[in-house]
Amino acid sequence: MEYHGTTILAVRHKGRAAVAGDGQVTLDKNVVKHRARKVRRIYNDKIIVGFAGATADALNLSERLEQKLERYNGNLTRSAVELARDWRTDKYLRRLEAIMVAVDEECIYLISGNGDVIEPDEGIVAIGSGGVAAQAAATALIDNTDLDARGIVEKAMKIAAAICIYTNDTITIEEI
Repeated sequence: MEYHGTTILAVRHKGRAAVAGDGQVTLDKNVVKHRARKVRRIYNDKIIVGFAGATADALNLSERLEQKLERYNGNLTRSAVELARDWRTDKYLRRLEAIMVAVDEECIYLISGNGDVIEPDEGIVAIGSGGVAAQAAATALIDNTDLDARGIVEKAMKIAAAICIYTNDTITIEEI
C-alpha cells in the first residue's frame, strides 16, 4: 500500500511568513484521516516546520532539527545544514522517508534526505502531492493580489485541494 495525502506550502510575503498544511491522509485508494496536523512549531515557537512523508519519520526529523537548533542557539541555517548532512550520511536516517520545510523570521528552507537545504528565490516553497499546484497558485496570488502571507497560503491551499485528489481543504496554518 502507498501513502499519499500531504500538501505543505510556505510563503514569505510583506514581512511575514506563513506555513500551511492540509489534513488529508490517504492509504491506497482510501482517505483514512481528514484532520492530520502536518505543520507545527518547534524551538520555543520560533520555528515552523511542515512535513510530507511517513509520519513517524517526519516527527523523528522534526525532533532532530529541534536538537540541532538547541545545539546551535536557534540558528536555522546551521541547524538545517547539519540535519541534512546527518540525514544523508547516517545509515539509520538515510532510510527515513520524509521531506520537510522549516521557516523562521528570516529564512525558508526545504530540507531533504538527499542532503538538500534549499532556500527558494521567490520566498515560496511547497512539498507533497499537491505542492506544485499550491506553489503555482501562491505565485499567481503574490503577483496579482494584495493578500498577506496568511491569505496567500490559505487561498493557494484551497486551490490545490480543488485540483489534487490527495489534498483536502482542512488546513492548518502557522504564521511568523
